[in-house]
Formats: sequence, C-alpha cells, structure tokens
Amino acid sequence: MKKLVAMFAIGACMSATVAAHAEKESWKQQFQRVSDEYFDQVYFHYQPTSGTSVGYHQYDPQLEDFSRSNIDAAVASLKSFEARVDAIPSASLDETTRGDRAIVLGNIRSWLLTLQTIRPWEKNPDMYSSTAANAAFTLMERKFATPDERLRSLVAREKQMPRLLNEARANLKNPPHIYTEIAIEQLPGIVSFFQHDVPLAFADAQDPALKAEFAQTNAAVIASLNSYLAWLKSDLLAKSSGDYRIGADTFAKKLQYDEMVDIPLDRLLQIGWADLHRNQQHFQQIAHALEPGKQPSAVLEELGKDHPAPDQLLNSFRSTFNGLVAFIRSRNIVTIPSDVRPIVEETPPFMRATTFASMDTPGPFEMHAKEAYFNVTLPDPSMTPAQVEGYMHSFNVGTVISTAVHEAYPGHYVQFLWVPRAPTRVRKLLGANTNVEGWAHYCEQMMLDEGYGQPGQGAKDERESKLLRLGQLQDALLRNARFIVGIEMHTGKMSFDQAVEFFQKEGYQSKETAMVEAKRGTSDPTYLYYTLGKLEILKLREDLKKKQGAAFSLEQFHNQFLSQGFPPIKIVRQAMLGDDSPTL
Repeated sequence: MKKLVAMFAIGACMSATVAAHAEKESWKQQFQRVSDEYFDQVYFHYQPTSGTSVGYHQYDPQLEDFSRSNIDAAVASLKSFEARVDAIPSASLDETTRGDRAIVLGNIRSWLLTLQTIRPWEKNPDMYSSTAANAAFTLMERKFATPDERLRSLVAREKQMPRLLNEARANLKNPPHIYTEIAIEQLPGIVSFFQHDVPLAFADAQDPALKAEFAQTNAAVIASLNSYLAWLKSDLLAKSSGDYRIGADTFAKKLQYDEMVDIPLDRLLQIGWADLHRNQQHFQQIAHALEPGKQPSAVLEELGKDHPAPDQLLNSFRSTFNGLVAFIRSRNIVTIPSDVRPIVEETPPFMRATTFASMDTPGPFEMHAKEAYFNVTLPDPSMTPAQVEGYMHSFNVGTVISTAVHEAYPGHYVQFLWVPRAPTRVRKLLGANTNVEGWAHYCEQMMLDEGYGQPGQGAKDERESKLLRLGQLQDALLRNARFIVGIEMHTGKMSFDQAVEFFQKEGYQSKETAMVEAKRGTSDPTYLYYTLGKLEILKLREDLKKKQGAAFSLEQFHNQFLSQGFPPIKIVRQAMLGDDSPTL
C-alpha cells in the first residue's frame, strides 16, 4: 500500500511538472508570437530604414513618416503592444524568455517616452535631414542586391524625402538653438552627399529609364534640402529658444527603460565622480613617471602632438589590426569568430558633426552583404591649420590604439561577430548601450591590463607603452566627463558652455573635442552608458571570479558574455551568475 501511495505521489509530481512545463511553453510561444508581431507591425513599420539596416529588405522602398497623424498612430500601436506584452506573466516564462520580455517592454516604453515626452520630432531639425541621408546611405553602403534593384528602392525613398522635410516645417516648434545650429552645420555635408556620393554609388546601374528617374528624384531631394537649410537659417533659427534638457524624472525613466538601471541620479553622480578621480590620479601618476618635471597638462599637450598626419589617419587604424588580433589569440582573450577584417573609411557626412569614430556592421539578418565599416571622421576641409592640429590631438598614438580596440578588436566588431549566436530574435535586434558601449569601453582598459601595449606587444619601447596607457586613460576620462555632463546638463545644473569647459578641464580633452562632445550631450542625454556599462561588466567579472575561484577563465567569461546578445547587464548577470545581485 505504501508503495502504491509513493508511486501515486511520484506520478502526481511528474504530472504537475509536465503541466508546469507545458504552461511555460505555452506562455513562451505566446510571447514569441506577440514579439514577432511587434517587430513586423510596429518596430520596422515605423522605422523602415532600420529594417534595411538589419537585413529586412522588404522595407527598402519605404521612408520614415513623421506626420503628426503617423506619430499618433505609432503611439497607439505601442500602447497596444505594451499591454499585450505586459499581460504575459513573467514568472511563467523560462529565464531567457523572461529576459526577452523585459527587453521588449523596455523598448516599447522608451519609444513612448521619446515620442510623448522628449519629442525630438518637435524639437530636433537635424532628425529630418539626417533621416533622409541615412535612408539613402543604408541602400548605398552594402551591395545586398544589384545596383538597379537598390537604385529602384532609393528612387522610391527619394520621392518621399520632400514630404519628410515638409513634415519638419509642420512639426518643429521652438527647438533648442543648439539643435538648429547642429542641423545647419550638418546640412552642407548632406547636400554634398546627395550631389556627389549618392550618384557615384549607383554609377554601375544599367536601366536608362531608372537612371533618368533617379536624376529627377535626386535633384528634387537636393533642392528640398537646400530649401530646408535656407528655412532653418532665415526662419527657424531666430525662433529656436527651446530647452534641450529632459529633466531628472525623464532621465531616470530613460535609464530604466533602456538600460534596466534604477540607481538614483545622485548616487550615479557619486559613482561617476569617483571613477573620474581614479582615472585622473592614474593619468597623473603615469604622466609623472614619463615626464617628472612637467605638469600633467603639459604631458597631455605633448601626447596630443604625437599623432599621424591627417591623410594617414585611416592607414594608422588599419595598421593596428594584425597586432591586436595576434595578441587576442595568443593570450586567449576572446574567441574571434571570423578572419574577415572591417573596412576602414571616412565617416558619412551626416554623422561627422557629433562623432569621431564608429563601427557600422551589417544587420543580423543581412544574407548577402556582410561588410563591416570602421568609420573615422577626418578634419573638415574648412578648418584652419591650428584647428586641424587641435582636432588631430584626439587621434594621438594612444587614442588611436584605444579607439581601434573599442571599435574593432575586441570591441564592437568582435561583438557583432557573436550576434548570430544570440539565443533569440529579440536579442539579435534589441539591446542596451550599457552592454554594447560598455563592452567596447571595458575592452580598452582590459587589453592593456592583460599586457597589450607593453614593449614588443603593441609598443616599441617603455615610453610608447606609457603613452598608450595615457591614451586609454584620456579616453576613459572623456567617458567619465560624458557621464557627469549628461546628468548635470539635463537636470539643469550645468550649461552648455560649462559642459565644454568640463570636458577640457576634467576630461582632459581639446577644445575642439569638447565642443563636439557637448553638442552630442544635448541630444544624447544618457551617454553615461560607456562608463556605466564598463563598471557593470568589471563588477560582473569580479563577482564571477569569486564564485568560480580557480576555475575562472577570462576567455570563457568574455565568450559567455558575448553569447547573450546585447541585453542590459542585469539580464546578463542573471544568466551568468543565476541571481539578481546588484549590477553596481
């Protein structure tokens, strides 16, 4: 009898386990269905250029629609999907799907916050002209179809670009003066881009009728852009006295939705200042060891002068790749899934005002054109020789290495190579900047800590080794300054001019770099994610070391981290540590 009771109990337990598993599978399937519908009906429907970027070429002929009616429709769709995703019980999902649910909800809520509260469609003139340029660029940069097929999509998009710029005139209301200035600064490069770069990219097209139609649509886009520029200068600029600051409440919500970070802003500032002071102290120690009789500012000036000639800058980056890859492989830093190198080229015109370097990788669902581009912003031809020299200080011998590590090996490019291994569609399409930029920034420090940049390992002698460390620290101080400036500017405690001064004084940057960085901060408030993500990854690594002890492997840690895709670090911690311990 006892045996029968025991067998019955075991059977009941097994039945309950099977039922629980079936319920989890049912909720998982429901989430996958809802998230797929979200991507197909909302995410790419309202952002077709993003569709092209990720490799979904059914969106190639479509262009963003910023009409007020379409913005209202997007808000309604987002609220509907927020309710549908929120209705799926988190506790009834497996760990990966539970994380995906949190990522999708965060994405929806961040987008709603942007459209309803931050409202760049009402405040940022550059959003319209740069959207037009990016829509063309995504069809040019990779040969995923024949020139004629891609040109046909471009013509379809160009036909809609005058409408896009008219929507700007209807929507823009009292934008911040700096936003209108940035748009005016970028537009001549965008006009030149459509005049020269776009036709050149499709020179191999064969269809005469299509080429004739393109000549008409491209001329109309150029005329519309020139008209838009004239309107910005003669009309909107004088009416641009709005506030770019998003405020403490919106800042905190954006951090929560984008990065799953809920640390109070005053505590974040303490963390940011502490890391800034650590890096300043380290910089001063290295500077003193290098030049005992000089102030750190003088050593910094000397470091800045040690840069390649502007016309050799792209080659300087290309020449770093062999040494970086060899070191990574010999020291078992991380697995590099491909031997193909990224292509180093000049930054596209519509990105030059606010970025020095970037990595542009093909989307996770791009089946044909797999090229990745390492973009570097060269000095503007209009700069004076003194301005060029100041600008090139940002590409000194140390920061060239640091930037190559950040953008390529083992930073963004290696991270991109791991994306196909991400476990779900959600993790291939959505993620957090604290992961993406945090990883790349973490790599800058980690590579030198592991021995790269020592004499014979990326540096020719001890002096150059110290210069490489100074370059890494200068880049770290730049990110520290972003951390503090972003919070202080957007909570009303720091003006734009004070931000420029902060980047120079506390972030150890040139005036030219400081201007670019402060401009970026006005429209990218949470660009603290570089330092924030790096600190989160360092803590995760230390926590895993404590847990694993002698079994800890740096290469295994990096591989496991990258295999998660690029979700917020909180989700990565749950997967790698199995708990909800604090990220910082």
